[in-house]
Amino acid sequence: MALRSIKRMAFALLVGCATVSRSTGADAAEPIRVGAVLPFSGGVELYGQQAKLGLDLAAREINAAGGILGRPVEVIYADDKTRPASAEAAMRKLIESDGVVAVVGPITSANLNANVPIAESLQTPLLYATNFEGGKCSRYVFSFSTVPNQDMGQLLPYVNQTFGNTYFLLGADRVWPHQMFDIAKPLIEKLGGKIVGTQYTSGTETDFTPLIAQVAAAKPKVLLFALKDDGIDFIRQADDRGLFRDTTVAFLGLSEIDLGIFRGKGQNMYTAVPSVATSDDPALKAFVAKVRAEGGADVLVSNYVMTHYNTLIALKAAIEKAGNKEAIIDAMAGLAFPSPTGPVTIDGNHYATMNMFIARTQGFELVTVRALGEIAPQPGCKLADR
Repeated sequence: MALRSIKRMAFALLVGCATVSRSTGADAAEPIRVGAVLPFSGGVELYGQQAKLGLDLAAREINAAGGILGRPVEVIYADDKTRPASAEAAMRKLIESDGVVAVVGPITSANLNANVPIAESLQTPLLYATNFEGGKCSRYVFSFSTVPNQDMGQLLPYVNQTFGNTYFLLGADRVWPHQMFDIAKPLIEKLGGKIVGTQYTSGTETDFTPLIAQVAAAKPKVLLFALKDDGIDFIRQADDRGLFRDTTVAFLGLSEIDLGIFRGKGQNMYTAVPSVATSDDPALKAFVAKVRAEGGADVLVSNYVMTHYNTLIALKAAIEKAGNKEAIIDAMAGLAFPSPTGPVTIDGNHYATMNMFIARTQGFELVTVRALGEIAPQPGCKLADR
């Protein structure tokens, strides 16, 4: 009990609490503040709202169970406006003015690149819960979603064996698609595949007819697709023009929040994800039901909800072992905790081993094609190198 009291005291001093005694109820104590830098405007706000669903649910559950060391958790949200400069300003304010103990987010790779140096300079954990290209190993950065070997590295062998080994790579002219395709090229070569075309969109296109014709002329068996928001109309237009009769889409980063945009087009597209909302697994069904009980019966529940939910569950476990920010980081490395799809383990490089699934589009949903089991991350870097 003495050691636990010391930890409580140290943590209370860290976040500026006036009292160090255990509260009789979480609501009566000074909250533990966690920041969330997410897009609520600027083009990818659907993903920010999904992240918020997961964080809000985790905070409610933690507080209903007595909080963290008897204190409630409070999530303070900041809109990064899908712009790096806004993400930087939001993160600085959360740490320097609001006194958060950790920051969750952002969503885009560009904003992550902007916020990593701030996490390092202000020595504050940054909990990133979006699939990304990896390659960032920092004491202050933790990944709770997938890196390429966990999603694309599982998806490519499946489509290569099932549909064929000629590929057209189509992505937005942004950080994530470029880096994902750089990683894809040697994977495709190793599978005995051939790339018959590569193209990046500017984000200003409205009529994709010329691009559809270019893809069709190359006759790929697989279209490796890394377009979001401003390029999503490609799917509807390509479907209407019959492109998908002979070409299967391997969609990187596809989730349930994209499906309504297709308006029933783009059936039988394939992806690799850490959760599928239509799963019959009892734990995941219960999780989806809880999200919809709070967010509405028709709310979409993507893997973004689950991975952001997981950040607070892991942070709670780390805080209960730790006494200050640096100790939280030490406690997080190697941490194993339960999630709606099974156990998650944060490795020594601060990346997550988790269960993965091949899924395909069916109507307005994703359905599981194959459960892959636990896939360990290969982030492309080592923490010891930093």
